[in-house]
Amino acid sequence: MKILVIGGGGREHALAWKLAQSHKVQAVYVAPGNGGTARDKRLQNVALTDVKALREFAQSERIELTVVGPETPLAAGVVDEFRAHGLRIFGPTQAAAQLESSKAFSKAFMKRHSIPTAEYETFTDPAAAHDYVNAKGAPIVVKADGLAAGKGVVVAMNLAEAHEAIDFMLVDNTLGVTHNAGGARVVIEEFLQGEEASFIVMCDGKNVLPLATSQDHKRLLDADEGPNTGGMGAYSPAPVVTPEVHARAMREIILPTIRGMEKDGIVFTGFLYAGLMIDAQGKPKTLEFNCRMGDPETQPIMMRLKTDLVDVLMAATDPNAQIRFDDLELEWDRRSAVGVVMAAHGYPMHPRKGDVISGLPQDADDVVVFHAGTEMSGGHVRTSGGRVLCVTALGGTLKQAQQLAYETAQDIHFDGQQYRRDIGYRAIAR
Repeated sequence: MKILVIGGGGREHALAWKLAQSHKVQAVYVAPGNGGTARDKRLQNVALTDVKALREFAQSERIELTVVGPETPLAAGVVDEFRAHGLRIFGPTQAAAQLESSKAFSKAFMKRHSIPTAEYETFTDPAAAHDYVNAKGAPIVVKADGLAAGKGVVVAMNLAEAHEAIDFMLVDNTLGVTHNAGGARVVIEEFLQGEEASFIVMCDGKNVLPLATSQDHKRLLDADEGPNTGGMGAYSPAPVVTPEVHARAMREIILPTIRGMEKDGIVFTGFLYAGLMIDAQGKPKTLEFNCRMGDPETQPIMMRLKTDLVDVLMAATDPNAQIRFDDLELEWDRRSAVGVVMAAHGYPMHPRKGDVISGLPQDADDVVVFHAGTEMSGGHVRTSGGRVLCVTALGGTLKQAQQLAYETAQDIHFDGQQYRRDIGYRAIAR
């Protein structure tokens, strides 16, 4: 069968890499792909991003399954377009993707369905937002109501940072947020104490299949210092998600979300990512929803997944599939996985492009370098975005996986490269 993966980042490279391992697959196309997918002989890049053009390609090539990686095509209605033409696609509709594309929609949904989350208010007027922050004090969280490539959240530890974030999002749009209808809007919410984890599930509209637990590191610098980013690394499993926390997250957050969407007349299919804040008592609250797999969480999760991903996706998109989605149990590698993101000079605000990357290793059973912001140019792999690579390794322990990832990263070079040296430190210290 032929499969299409929509997107060009590290998440999409990892999904395509995993799908290509299935003996059922004849070809995996990645649109638009990157330098890493271009180097893999099992994958084929397709220079398309327009929703209609993607649908026409799927029809002409007789693509039997399409998987959507990033948020932008979901918010643009790619799933609606494909389904309207009888094409099999895994992802949420444009209406369901509002859980991610609109923070205001998401927070109102959680409040309506009693899903635990932080207290909040929504603003379009900068003066009112500034007054609210002054009244509440810091720390406080400011979120852009729109797509911002993982950078639309500012955890302001003081009032000056909060006021700056409001101006960034409502006045100058320095962060490049894609605003929703009605113009610029921010959600300002209470600061939650605890430890974050990424809780990702797959859903066929009614049934839910949890993926392996994971945790990412948002801050640019070691010890969670520096500016927020799209993610500087991740690991799986996440020890903070104990069996008790897992059960509670399913019972209080995931299942009420799926049922709530159905009740609101918006059936949810696809990947659902709940960013959790877990307090000292093991009680999770929802920081945000994404309607896709996380990046860089996908990379270590795909390294650990032993089940054929094609079977899972076919079951999720076809109620008459040989294997029923609600009968599936995923098999995971017992080893831990750590992914270290190597970012471009100037990331996250002004990433430089065009630097030549050297020292890239061949894929191995226990270490793979997934590409994100790369392209093939002039016979070289070059940087083309902020997060460039995710060096992902397996190990008998988290410490061993971490060690192998960093040993591999040390041999890779591009001018101005930056990466954290402590991915996984919280779990290793537990």
